[in-house]
Formats: sequence, structure tokens, C-alpha cells
Amino acid sequence: MSSTELPSVSAATSVLPKVAPVRVGEGERLRSVGLPGITLTVRSRAAVREGLPPALYVHGLGGSSQNWSQLMAELDGLVDSEALDLPGFGDSPPPDDGDYSVTGHARAVIRYLDAAGRGPVHLFGNSLGGAITTRVAAVRPDLVRTLTLISPALPEIRVQRSAVPTALLGLPGVASLFTRISREWTAEQRVRGVLGLCYGDPGTVTPEAFRYAVEELERRLQLPYFWDAMARSSRGIVNAYTLGGQHGLWRQAERVLAPTLLVYGGRDQLVGYRMAQRAARTFRDSRLLSLPDAGHVAMMEYPESVAAAFRELLADVGESGVFGEVGESAGVGPVRGRRAVEADGFGRGGGSGARGSRGGGSVSTVSDAGGAGAGAGSGAGAGGEGNDDTNAGS
Repeated sequence: MSSTELPSVSAATSVLPKVAPVRVGEGERLRSVGLPGITLTVRSRAAVREGLPPALYVHGLGGSSQNWSQLMAELDGLVDSEALDLPGFGDSPPPDDGDYSVTGHARAVIRYLDAAGRGPVHLFGNSLGGAITTRVAAVRPDLVRTLTLISPALPEIRVQRSAVPTALLGLPGVASLFTRISREWTAEQRVRGVLGLCYGDPGTVTPEAFRYAVEELERRLQLPYFWDAMARSSRGIVNAYTLGGQHGLWRQAERVLAPTLLVYGGRDQLVGYRMAQRAARTFRDSRLLSLPDAGHVAMMEYPESVAAAFRELLADVGESGVFGEVGESAGVGPVRGRRAVEADGFGRGGGSGARGSRGGGSVSTVSDAGGAGAGAGSGAGAGGEGNDDTNAGS
């Protein structure tokens, strides 16, 4: 089924309150897609030309498809980009069954991909979206061409202290308690708090982007299901952290067959930077991009660096036909790494990497011996000015 033939939005959404429209950036469009039990809002960019491989982006807790606008623009001409608003987030209404678990969200992604017939896709996930897309890649490898995870919410034994309030939000009664405590907080105060938690340097956010974020939060706070979606999705992350056996996220990460790009920020207050090496050892065919100055949403803070690393991933897997042209148009030089082919056939090995733009970072492939190859070489990229959308989420 082509995207133009997807079912229309369900009648159930007509009972929702009228709120301000969601912001649509230049070159983007939104559409609603009705599927069994859910209605999803899909943000997309017009493909530069026909035949580009499809890509799908999944945001984190409290975020939306807007979180991917900059990276999608960076990847124009390389992939055909679409980003979802998960059920209950962005402009998507709640799911009919109220299931906000990681598995429930993963089911929504799978339903969309099956209905759209776009798979296999280059799949991207941030934070909660990283846990969701890990599960999708593990249970439906036929839908995933490559996997890019930015600060994925995979279980940690020693959770960072700054991440505890987000986890507590999932406990019964905490969300209602928080809403009472924060009743007098302005949208500006709330946005500053989110930026301080999610960005390595909140000072890079432009006044215009800050204003857009405040407007978006004011819109969401009018939705009667806003806090319920936040609390239940937070509870879903906590529950996923406690699952063992084959359903555990780390066990499912071991099952992912798709070539995987891992992106971690050195100033991430929600996902421990120390988890990068464990993730690099766990995913079978992985590359690691370390951004020492980035926070939890590297695709918003350092879109040029993430895009450059993704280009290297495509070069590694043999989908680099437009590599040079896109790299030149984006102002970011190609990031190429030397990869040793191991006996297990996954082609993992230590190798050289490159520095990213705006503060830099190292890219390396990972060997079975454990640990990343040294990030060697350097390259310049365009300096970042700030961010277009800041409803970062976690």
C-alpha cells in the first residue's frame, strides 16, 4: 500500500479539543494515518528525487517528530525521510487501548511500516525511541535496513541521579502530584528546565527556537491526555528495564542483525555516557559516534555530525551512491573509516574515524574483542547556530 493510499484519520479524534496547529517547517508536511487502534501523525520531507531509500525516525519521551527536522534536512538527497508522532505525543491522539509500553509503541511503528509498505527502512530512534526501535529491529528484521540509535534508553544498573525524576513520573499518583506542584510554573520555566536536562549546552538554542518550544508546550498542555501519556510511557520504560529473558532490551539488542550506528553524548544527563561501550559490544555490527559536548538529543545539537556518521554507515553497507554529492552540498566532508572483516562475517573491527562538526566527536567501528577503535583523523564541518525545534523530550 502506497503512502497516498493509507487510511484516513479515524472519527474518534474528532472528540479531542481544538488546539493550535502544530508547527510545520519549511519543506515539511504533516498527514494523519488511521490504523487499527491508533492514529499517527507523520511528518515528511519531499524526496529530492525518486528512488531514494526510505528512512523513519522515532522520538523520545515528551518529544515529537519535530525533534528530527534538522537531521531530516541534513539528509535530503540521501534518504526519503518520515518521522512519526508516537501515540499520545506530538499531534497523534492516544492509542485506543491505552498501551504506552515499549512493546505497545513498537507495535505502532510496525503497524505503520507494514501498512505503508516502505520497509525495509533506515530506522532512527532517540531515547525512548531508541528502546522502541531496538525492539522493532529485533522482532522484525525484515523491516530494518540500518539502525541509528541516539542515546537509546537501554537498561542501566546505576541510573544517573538526574534521570530519577523522569523514572518516578511513572509511579502511580506522581504525575498528578507533579501537576499540582508545578501548577504555577510558566511554559517558559518548563521549557528552560527541559533544555537544561536534555542539551549539553542550552545556550546554543536561539531565541526563535525557544519561542517555538514554548508555543508547542502551551499547545500540548491543553491536551487532556498529555500527562497521562507522559506518565504511562515513563512507566513503560521502567517496566522494560525490569524485563528479563528474551524480552529484555539488552537480549533483544543482541538479536539485531541490521548494521547499527550508536550516538552518545558526553554531557547526557539521562542516559549514561558509560553505556556507550556496552552498547557497542552488544549490537552485532556497530559503529560508535562519541560527542563529548552533546547532551541527550545529539540530532538536535549536532545534526551535521550525526548526518556525517550516517553517511559513513551507508558507505560501509554499500549504499553510498550519492555520498559525494550529498556530502558536498551539506558542507560536511565524507567521514570514512577503515573496517577489518572478522571471521564471523559481520565485518567488525577497529578502524579510523573522523571528527564531526560543532565541537567534534569520534567515529569508530567496534570489534568482538570489545571496545571501540581509536577515533583518528579530523575534518571540519559547518558551525552550528542553534536549533529549530526544542521540544526535546527524553
